[in-house]
This record gives sequence, structure tokens and C-alpha cells, in this order.
Amino acid sequence: MDIIYALDIIGTFAFAISGALVAMRNDFDLFGVGIIAFVTAVGGGMLRDVLINAHPINWIGDLNYIWTILTAVFFTFLFRSKIAPLRKTFFLFDTVGIGVFTLLGLQKGLSFGLPVFVSLLMGMVSAVFGGVIRDVLTNQVPLIFKKEIYASACLLGGVSYLVAIKLSVPDHISFIIGASVIIITRLIVVRYHLELPKIKSDIFGK
Repeated sequence: MDIIYALDIIGTFAFAISGALVAMRNDFDLFGVGIIAFVTAVGGGMLRDVLINAHPINWIGDLNYIWTILTAVFFTFLFRSKIAPLRKTFFLFDTVGIGVFTLLGLQKGLSFGLPVFVSLLMGMVSAVFGGVIRDVLTNQVPLIFKKEIYASACLLGGVSYLVAIKLSVPDHISFIIGASVIIITRLIVVRYHLELPKIKSDIFGK
């Protein structure tokens, strides 16, 4: 199995578990938990494919994503009480997933002939909009709009990948560089509780 594909599946598994846990905390039934896990895991990639008119949609073209999500939901139901102590482990998987999803989305945008900036946005959509859809469906303000810096980390990693490609670095090395920038940036901002500035008032106000 290709290492990038394996990381993609691991990221999907981690995203699905995070979605399932959110749904359980909100007392969703089994069907609701499955739906939230599904949109968290593949919602970003699905939205990307719809926006760029890519067919088949990511999870329709590869049923391994569905089986991965179902396995994650089943795993969460069985071991919910055991998962909490592993929060840091799943955070790491989640972070790796974000890095891989960003670059796969960026590559897909470029392969469809989209402008570089639009392809960067497609990478970000792939990585973070599953979480946005999850938060909307569970009546939460999406996390990326109020607290954690990971959309920005995705853009930074995407730019790093593009710069490496421009410098004629082999594609697989460029992929590792871009993903590493995303992962390291996210680990740093979470470790030191960094946030983007908030607009409190008119810059010229009193």
C-alpha cells in the first residue's frame, strides 16, 4: 500500500473518531453518530470534489473510506471510555491527517488545471471543512473561526510544498516537506496556545 494512501486512511479513521465522540457528547443516536463521523472524515474532500466537479466523489470512488469510517464508529462505541487517555495519540493522527488531506487536495486542484491560489484553497477545504460541517450540524461555532490555528497551517504547508516543487525538489520529498510544515506548525500552536488576533473594535475607534 502506498504510504500516502495509508496516511490518508489513518487520517480518515482519526477524523471519524473525533466526529463520533462529538456526536456522542451531544447524545446523538447511532445513526446520528454515523452521519457526524462520516461528514467529519470525508466532508472536506467531498466538498472539494463538488466545487471542482471531480467525479467520482472521493468516497464513492473508493469504498475503503466507508469501511474505515464504519470501523471507527464501531471502535468508538466499544472503547469510548478508553479513548480519552489516548487523546494525544489521536491528536497526532488527526494532525497527520490534516497535513495529508491538505496536500492531496492541493495536488488534485492542480491536476484539474486550477490556478495555484485556488488549488491552495482546495487543499485547505479538504483538510478543515469536514470539521466545519460537523460543528454546524452539532450547533457549535466552527472551531477554525474562533480558536485554533490550523486553516492557516494548511495554507503555510501548501505554500511550502509549492515552493519545493518550484525548486525542482522531487514530488515525494516536497510532499513530506509540506506535510511536515503543517504538522509542526499545528503542534507548536497547540502546545503554546497560539491564536490569530481577534478584532475587538474599529482600529481607529476610541
